[in-house]
Amino acid sequence: MSLDTILASAASIAAIFSALMVIWQRNAVISALFLVLNLGSVAVLFLTLGGEFLAAVQVIVYAGAIMVLFLFVITLLNPAPLKERFASGPVMTGLTFALGVLFVAALMRGIMSLAGAGGVMASVGEEYGSARSIGELLFTAYLYPFELAGVLLMVAMVGAVVLARRQTAGED
Repeated sequence: MSLDTILASAASIAAIFSALMVIWQRNAVISALFLVLNLGSVAVLFLTLGGEFLAAVQVIVYAGAIMVLFLFVITLLNPAPLKERFASGPVMTGLTFALGVLFVAALMRGIMSLAGAGGVMASVGEEYGSARSIGELLFTAYLYPFELAGVLLMVAMVGAVVLARRQTAGED
């Protein structure tokens, strides 16, 4: 067993554990911190696949900038009073379980199709993770989704500020 295999296995286990903890945590700030751990684990997986640029972007952009934005929105909205609004019970538990099973089945199907195609590295090619290949994809094939993601993040930020202003305006 090579060092890359051991590192990828440990990062995979950490990613799965932290993703589950993001879902199961009741405290939004602790959940966001587990999300940082998850994003770091995914960055390690990118490193084991030879995607150094993707790993750096994962840490700088997602674990850095986006998580600061998430924590800002969490503290701005103060989610503690929202606990009562979310439904819980056997129906929501069953729906969550069914969606989880569907997700795992889709994930396993994707893994099996990659295994049949000669492994992961054979399917992604030699240029996987390089700055040039990502730049070409972002500004050609994925230009509109890339711009849409930026607009969506801006709208979410403005919406959080508007919601926070309404809550604080009612307290005065």
